[in-house]
Amino acid sequence: MVSVIIPSYNCDVYILETVTSVLNQSYKDIELIVVDDGSTDRTREIVASFGAPVRLVTQDNARVCAARNRGISEAVGQYICLMDHDDYWFPHKLEQQVALLQAHPEAGVVYSAFILWDADANGRYPEPASFDLAEFSDGIDPDLSGWIYHQFLLDCWLLTSTGMFRREVFERCGNFDINLPYSEDWDLWLRISRKYQFLKQQKPSTLYRQHPHQGNRVVRMFDYRTELLIKASQVWGLCSVDGRCVKRGEFNKKIASYHADFAYHQLKAGNCSVAARSLAKAWSKNPAAMKYMVQLVAALAGWRPKW
Repeated sequence: MVSVIIPSYNCDVYILETVTSVLNQSYKDIELIVVDDGSTDRTREIVASFGAPVRLVTQDNARVCAARNRGISEAVGQYICLMDHDDYWFPHKLEQQVALLQAHPEAGVVYSAFILWDADANGRYPEPASFDLAEFSDGIDPDLSGWIYHQFLLDCWLLTSTGMFRREVFERCGNFDINLPYSEDWDLWLRISRKYQFLKQQKPSTLYRQHPHQGNRVVRMFDYRTELLIKASQVWGLCSVDGRCVKRGEFNKKIASYHADFAYHQLKAGNCSVAARSLAKAWSKNPAAMKYMVQLVAALAGWRPKW
């Protein structure tokens, strides 16, 4: 019924715990496919040690989008989950999400809140059993459910590891864009949200592991995030299928904040000219926020953010 796809690459430190959390799910009608993207550490060896419960597919390194797409093409399940190789699922994740999709035929995707999983000063992560899910509310988040394209214009609300998708979603909306090294998930969620409704569970299903090697901590020379959102707004506008919209001013303020965030990372990396252009873009999108102009002048004078 459910195909779980884990793209892996040099993750021998975490992959055992990730795979085990899938195999320990209360819902058992699953296939687990690990697509190893050319690992050079012990990742493949660890995955292979699970034997028959896990299907290991190997390929030369082609990055995460290609690995996810390979897994989708290999999957036979009615529902598809995409789990990152370093995250962790609480035991009832699949059971609850299958039930929700069966109860809500209008929805193409169900996803959930998540918990940031931080290590202590010694690099040790808290045991998953130490998290008390009873303190979180049950039920569906109405603001981030339904037709939520307009919400995705403001933030990438869906963490990949938390989602479950009907198979037809990929057949109709396509897969991950292999030409995008960043925001590839956001790109796909925007496309899906034009054709399908989403359901968001308020109770977390996933521990989102935090570590220095995460893709979102890499400093890139191109601001994929703002380009993606601006392009989406030009193609589809600012409104969802049901007429709910984000206001132009709110959208521009968010774009400005993303330009500024990109600029701060560039400043820390010493890429002053790139940072200056982004701060200028931030101010042009939100002229009332004089802080962007002040920061632009300060950056040109040698200022660097402390964080």
